[in-house]
Amino acid sequence: MTDLAPLPAPAPPSGVGRLPLGRWFAITGMLVALAFALGSAVTVMTVERLRVARVSVVDVIDPAVLHTLEISTALSTQESSIRAFGRTNEEQYLRDYRQGLQAEAAATARLSALVTRMADPAVRAGFDRLTVASAAWRRDYADVVIAKVPTLKTGTATTYAAVNTLRFGAVRAALSAQQDRLGDLHDVGSARIEAGWKTFYLVLLVMGLVFVGAAVAFTLIVRYIVLRPISQLTHQVRAVAQGDFEHQLQVRRPAELAELSGRVDAMRGRMLREWRRAAEAQRLLSDQAAELRRSNAELEQFAYVASHDLQEPLRKVASFTQMLEQRYGDQLDERAKQYVTFAVDGAKRMQLLINDLLNLSRVGRVGGVKAPTDMEKVLDTAVGNVSAKIEDTDAVVSHDPMPTVFGDRVLLAQLLQNLIGNALKFRSERTPHIHISARQEGDMWEFACADNGIGIDSKYADRIFLIFQRLHPRDVYPGTGIGLALCRKIVEYHGGKIWLDEPDPGNPGTTFRWTLPAITGDQHG
Repeated sequence: MTDLAPLPAPAPPSGVGRLPLGRWFAITGMLVALAFALGSAVTVMTVERLRVARVSVVDVIDPAVLHTLEISTALSTQESSIRAFGRTNEEQYLRDYRQGLQAEAAATARLSALVTRMADPAVRAGFDRLTVASAAWRRDYADVVIAKVPTLKTGTATTYAAVNTLRFGAVRAALSAQQDRLGDLHDVGSARIEAGWKTFYLVLLVMGLVFVGAAVAFTLIVRYIVLRPISQLTHQVRAVAQGDFEHQLQVRRPAELAELSGRVDAMRGRMLREWRRAAEAQRLLSDQAAELRRSNAELEQFAYVASHDLQEPLRKVASFTQMLEQRYGDQLDERAKQYVTFAVDGAKRMQLLINDLLNLSRVGRVGGVKAPTDMEKVLDTAVGNVSAKIEDTDAVVSHDPMPTVFGDRVLLAQLLQNLIGNALKFRSERTPHIHISARQEGDMWEFACADNGIGIDSKYADRIFLIFQRLHPRDVYPGTGIGLALCRKIVEYHGGKIWLDEPDPGNPGTTFRWTLPAITGDQHG
């Protein structure tokens, strides 16, 4: 491709168009952000004040009012119980008095803990007055009555009635003052909460108005600074796209779109020239691609024919060499007979190698078509093809229920036949046991062929699927080294993958796993 010089820079915009789009949004965004920041700060302060006021009212003042009422109830119970005990001398009233005393002590302890949290000194002073007044009443009246009942009997209450009136009156006055002060504090706290909520709603309203204003501002910016210039540029580009390649592209604002339109217009002429040049190059590429496809087809055909035509000369070499040994065997010495054996063996191995290469080259190119295939029948075919080896080795071949997959029946039978044949070839001293299993994983079936043979080290997991790769000498385990490569090509032709499972130290043998596509809805029938 010819090196292209940089495009000339367009003329800079003037007037309002000099302001970039980002600057418009930045100025508006800064104003909106400042307003939201102020609103957020006021909101946080208002919420904090609301929280403090609520804690003061709900967690301190209202419980203090409740405990003061409990103290009042407990003192009233004590006063009525002591008077009744002084009149009747019955122990029931004395027990009621003591229960009231316990209730007062519990409420006083709770109220004392709340009073320490209040900043109002009047509440603390009122609590102290109430404590002193209640103690004076018990000292001058309740304890005296209890002590004098054995002596004065039922006349005890009348004797000390004036003391009760005086001391309990002080208690009532202290209770009333404390309750009034707590009520005032409750009203003040409630007023603060109400004022806080009003402020909070006002801030929300202002922030809502700011949000609406921001939305209007951004809408105007988008409409007049973005959409309208984009619409102008779109019409201009559409005119060029419809064939008017001489139509000039020009937008005056914002700065980005003005620069963009200038640069796009500068590219217009160059693109036209490059388009013409690319069209010519595309035509040349199409011609080359067609020539490549034709050449590949010829190469495939040549490889197939060459491999096929090699069979006949090899058969003649093997046949006539064997005939030579049969006819002139008595005239040959041992070395000559050995040479004849080598020649026959080489010819047969070459025939086997060519057959395997032919099978490898035919995968995906020659043969049947993919269709719903019952793997149970495919497995029966594969087992039948190696039945002689199975009988010779007393092997046991078992399998799980086999599914139906989408594939080529002949190739799948060859896949299973190769895997079972490998398991029989690389067997150990034990009776060969081969098991074929299958399980569905999503839209694929995962198959496995497990045996109890000599096994394969995991470090050779990738190497064994390469063509002509062997792990054992040919005189120990015969073969061409193409079988597993053929298996991989068959599986990949069907859209799956094949791999060697990790060996289990406690369960010697080899397990190959591979996947095949399951039947989908549009593949039935």
